[in-house]
Amino acid sequence: MRIRPFTTTARTLGLLSLAAVGATSFAAAGPAAAVPGHHGLKPIHQSAAARPLAADAAQPQASGNTLKVGSAATSGVVSPTPKVYLVFWGSQWSSDPAGVAPDLQNMFKGLYGSQDTWGTIMSQYCEGVAKGTSSCGTKGTHVTHPSSTPLAGTWFDNGAAAPGNATAAQVAAEATKAAAHFGNTTQTPNLNAQYVVVSATGTHPDGFPSSGFCAWHDFTTSSYGKLAYTNLPYVPDTGAGGCTTFTDGRLLSGIESTETHEYAETVTDFWPSIGWNGGGGEIGDECENMDSYVALSTGTFDLQGLWSNSANKCATKG
Repeated sequence: MRIRPFTTTARTLGLLSLAAVGATSFAAAGPAAAVPGHHGLKPIHQSAAARPLAADAAQPQASGNTLKVGSAATSGVVSPTPKVYLVFWGSQWSSDPAGVAPDLQNMFKGLYGSQDTWGTIMSQYCEGVAKGTSSCGTKGTHVTHPSSTPLAGTWFDNGAAAPGNATAAQVAAEATKAAAHFGNTTQTPNLNAQYVVVSATGTHPDGFPSSGFCAWHDFTTSSYGKLAYTNLPYVPDTGAGGCTTFTDGRLLSGIESTETHEYAETVTDFWPSIGWNGGGGEIGDECENMDSYVALSTGTFDLQGLWSNSANKCATKG
């Protein structure tokens, strides 16, 4: 696991209007503090030096970028048939000024099939092979590229307000609540389910944005087994340019880049960190300076580059 620093951040409270947030200048900040148990922290960033690289461009690489599997286990290493459950947490979702909820649903509805060449990058990774393996070949159980949308469910849990400053434990508890809501009450369905807990505008889950991350993923132990989940804040509250290398002013780019980063890392390091990691971290950590607009059947979205062992570089298509 690599805890990744952010370079610059809006440091807004998320209570301002999006227009005001967009006008807020980015202030320099130090590295984000390491958060024990949190994995794949995507940093809030946009610096003058950070620019999107051409899709699948060769990257200058440090030694050790190759991903290797951390365990010979036959479950919990990867998610062989990914299923995503979007959880829009709290009555605060009566306000969604950037249109995050429909955007995330549309993005996942398009992440499958032949048009989604980004998702095929993950098919080279597997579980059930020797610890330290860097190439699965035909061995093990591989991640299967979805033939239909991986979006298995959407829930607006709006019966009460979510905490304004939710702790990591409260985010994990919401993921457990979601597992019950969707009927995933044994370990078997939860070997492929990932619960994306999306917080509303103006809220600060685990200290966002002052803690310097865009999102993180982890797992929690529950009466339903181990559950993989993501803490996904309302990234547009950081303003345009937060959590993406694009500088075109599009507010939704950052949350799309962030969630594709966390989605891919959950698929390939399901119960961190027994999955696939390299010298630069997980599959998304190594490629956080590559964003690319990719056309899916449901629209065009900012998908973050992923590390491909087979190509020995960051890529946006398999």
